[in-house]
Amino acid sequence: MFSFAHPGLLFLLLLIPFFVVLYAWARYARSRKLKKFGRPSTLAPLMPDVSPFKPPLKLTIEMAALFLIIFCLARPWGGVKDEKTVKEGIEVIIAVDASNSMYASSTSDEKGNDRMRTAKLMLEKLINRLDNDRVGLIVYAGDAYTLIPVTNDYVSAKMFLNSIDPSQIDNQGTDISSAIRMATTSFSEDKNIGKAIILITDADELEDEEGVMSSAQKAAHDGIQIDVVGLGSTTPVPIPLKNGSYMIDPFTGERAMTALNEDLAAAIAKAGNGIYVNASNREALNELDKQLETLKKASLESSISAVHDELFPLFAIFALALLVLDIFILDRKIGWLDKITFFKKETT
Repeated sequence: MFSFAHPGLLFLLLLIPFFVVLYAWARYARSRKLKKFGRPSTLAPLMPDVSPFKPPLKLTIEMAALFLIIFCLARPWGGVKDEKTVKEGIEVIIAVDASNSMYASSTSDEKGNDRMRTAKLMLEKLINRLDNDRVGLIVYAGDAYTLIPVTNDYVSAKMFLNSIDPSQIDNQGTDISSAIRMATTSFSEDKNIGKAIILITDADELEDEEGVMSSAQKAAHDGIQIDVVGLGSTTPVPIPLKNGSYMIDPFTGERAMTALNEDLAAAIAKAGNGIYVNASNREALNELDKQLETLKKASLESSISAVHDELFPLFAIFALALLVLDIFILDRKIGWLDKITFFKKETT
């Protein structure tokens, strides 16, 4: 079936009869002007290089080229063919720490960007790199909650990521063990697909270190890799609140301080057969991306879609050939043809 992607552009074909009429009118006007100087048969010898056939021939070639160019613009389709697409990838669940300490600065400067903002910026870039992979999102503090199950809907994943706010979580704390257990049950049952949990945390005031290590080791035993992204500085900084004040330690009455427990974060990654990276490292995202590339990819989705058979390249080639031919055809007569006499007049 022959069709067009932009059939409305075919109205441009009306330009062809317009140019033909314009050419005919120009030839008629030229003929009338010549007749004012004398009879055409008398003037013809005075214009030996003028060819009466070249201009109409050039016009025919140019109009044919214009016809083909308009066809190209309309994008002709010759039919429909089925195209099968197979997507391969891995499954990644991102577990984001949403404890109050994530309000603290991600650097040693207490006025620096908070850890939650740093985490969101980094994870958004990571999601953009996942391509065909599936991604899920879990938020945790004193408990863990699933924000979005594993999906290839990256737009929704980034939308939910940006909605994370520690102030909306009542049960505060840092229960990483709960996040790991929830993540391990959120993957698909396909054992051929590589799976990874990315923990975003400052690992500060961990509730159950032994439980976290046990959960990480169990996940690794089940073939799930755990990578840890550390947020914050090892230098203690205060935890600001939205009202402009600072969190107070109930035991000392002083401002509560928080620091990145880098040793513990690295130990969790080691137990989970993954890597530890610090978010402040410029190469952190690249290192994390390389680590995910080590996971086994499997077919996640296959689809058959109807694809139109594009014909415009064929028309474009013919149009180009006609334009090149038009360049080499001049309006005047071909001199060497005049020297050839096909019929000789016999003399007696």
